[in-house]
Amino acid sequence: MPKISNKGLQMPESPIRKLVPYSEIAKKKGHKVYHLNIGQPDIKTPEAAMQAVKDADITVLEYSHSAGFESYRTKLSAYYKTHGLPVDVKDIIITTGGSEALMFAIGSTMDAGDEIIIPEPFYANYNGFAVASGAIVVPVTTTIENNFELPKIEEFEKLITPRTKAILICNPGNPTGKLYSHEDILKLAEVVKKHDLFLIADEVYREFIYDESEEHHSVLNVPGLEQHAVMIDSVSKRYSMCGARIGCIVSKNADVMGAAMKFAQARLSPPTFAQIASEAALDTPQSYFDEVIGEYKERRDILVSELNKIEGVQVGNPNGAFYCIAKLPIDNADTFAQWMLESYDLNGETVMVAPAAGFYSTPGIGLDEVRIAYVLKKEDLIRSVAILKDAISVYNAR
Repeated sequence: MPKISNKGLQMPESPIRKLVPYSEIAKKKGHKVYHLNIGQPDIKTPEAAMQAVKDADITVLEYSHSAGFESYRTKLSAYYKTHGLPVDVKDIIITTGGSEALMFAIGSTMDAGDEIIIPEPFYANYNGFAVASGAIVVPVTTTIENNFELPKIEEFEKLITPRTKAILICNPGNPTGKLYSHEDILKLAEVVKKHDLFLIADEVYREFIYDESEEHHSVLNVPGLEQHAVMIDSVSKRYSMCGARIGCIVSKNADVMGAAMKFAQARLSPPTFAQIASEAALDTPQSYFDEVIGEYKERRDILVSELNKIEGVQVGNPNGAFYCIAKLPIDNADTFAQWMLESYDLNGETVMVAPAAGFYSTPGIGLDEVRIAYVLKKEDLIRSVAILKDAISVYNAR
């Protein structure tokens, strides 16, 4: 019979979604599943976004410009400038989610066999995007023991070869919640300028920062980095609009944006109704974000506090995004996560987590770690951790 491609064989499964069939089995048994595995916020989408779609007077659902509606890009440019980012309309291409923006960024800056350095653990789909583009991920490992601090710049320079084309960071980080300091960003900027590389920054969680003494530092704000910096953004988390699938790639580098436009033309255009909703969402008042950030901060504090009560558990302390990595006293998180859905319940309830090994590129790392998304209401988080504590005890006693 015909064989699939090597690329298809190499494409990794999502550690976030691969256990879905087992969660479906658990639900068919009548079990309640607390979903801590996926970053799907339960925060209400801004009403302005939903209303804009309802009010849209459209008789023909046409293509948009390949770069997205000019009205949306103009409004988005104004939004960035309000937040101190020097972004013009020509610097923006609207994409089908941040995922497509990352595909465009990698495809526009790398050829097959080129290397991209990424601090690990990282958003699991970076592995998939690299495989799809023929790029090679070169990981630089961070650890829970020092709360996933960025390694010394010398560690990055040791990994740079003639095939290295870019460094990719997520700031704040998924899955760690790590927020990079201004000093971190400046050090990375110096490395990419010294070695003539791109610095691709996934900044989709920029608003989600929980300590008043800290702030987000964008790669677009570093003087002299204009030709090196590529920013990835999305409405998915900011406005709780994951299903809209609208993001963007942003860069002052005209060559990068010219190449990205050819990728954009090849897929024709981003979705019309979702752009309408996303453009309207830009009118969301600051009070919305203040309330959301306050809610997530409380959730973070409760989750970390409850996890720290479990003997043998070590948890990172996230200062951004809405995820944390927890090291559990178990032998294998993949086996444990599947077992919780397939063979375990506590009074008809169980928990779904994302095994963290899939967020690493280095084999054999993170086998006893899970990513937890604190996107559930506080009482559900408390209940989830109680179930997790019991599950660990039962699993280890088997």
